[in-house]
Amino acid sequence: MDKKTKFGLLGLLIFLGLVISFVYLNHVNIPVLEPQGIVAQKQLKLILLTLGLSAVVVIPVFALTITIGIKYREGNHKSTYKPNWDGNNLLEIIWWLIPAALILILGMVIWKSSYALDPYKPLSNTQKPIVIDVIALDWKWLFLYPEENIATVNYLQIPVGRPIHFNITADAPMNSLWIPQLGSQIYAMPGMSTELNLDAKRTGNYYGSSANISGTGYAGMNFITHATPSSDYARWVKDTQRNKNELDSVTYAKLAKPSQNNPPSFYGSYNEGLYDSIIMKYMGPMTHSQHSAHTGHTEMMQ
Repeated sequence: MDKKTKFGLLGLLIFLGLVISFVYLNHVNIPVLEPQGIVAQKQLKLILLTLGLSAVVVIPVFALTITIGIKYREGNHKSTYKPNWDGNNLLEIIWWLIPAALILILGMVIWKSSYALDPYKPLSNTQKPIVIDVIALDWKWLFLYPEENIATVNYLQIPVGRPIHFNITADAPMNSLWIPQLGSQIYAMPGMSTELNLDAKRTGNYYGSSANISGTGYAGMNFITHATPSSDYARWVKDTQRNKNELDSVTYAKLAKPSQNNPPSFYGSYNEGLYDSIIMKYMGPMTHSQHSAHTGHTEMMQ
């Protein structure tokens, strides 16, 4: 097989690889590339912008690497051998100036987007946000609706077009709440309360998960966010409030124990101040029982 045939086959393989990749990406579901909220839409634009800017450097570098490897390979006797050629001022300026300019542009983009996409920043919306308290447990998500006095496990329902304000903490090792199609992920930490503001522009079921490895049951720590019209959301709230399950201190103690692949569950009421009490339990010196529980969990993770 001659060299031209080899290079032709190599080019054909690269082309087929690109075609297969394009077809795959066109049919596979990649949540971050299918935004359904204003935050996620802004983040996708930021991802595409930074990807395009990076391609200005990455594509020429790979192209030159392949070209130089082919042209100056040992078996190519047509190329000029210049062992004493030590540089070119024009080329030096080009390959230092372009990356420097891109870094400057990326720095400005990062500075601007860090403020624009601050997860604590309320969304611009005339409607009052719905407050949802989120507690990361082993290995499940507990959602509290303080204004409606209802609670759910591994299930989240929100109305379309209305901002959602999350207060997030953990009664377990540090975790991270993430709904890719709606936007940012943010950490859930014991003894702390973080915030996140999101919304959904369209009805649908959006996958939510843990974005931080937290032990044995991490892989099953996911949930569905059901975005519905406001009327359906109001109906769901009333139906849930009629649920006889109550999330009292005894029920919560059982719920907080490590368990895996928990199905969605619903509570018609819960003890007022539960979220704050979970945060405060980590604020003082660790008790003997808390120390024993923490040690046991650490040993289980190991």
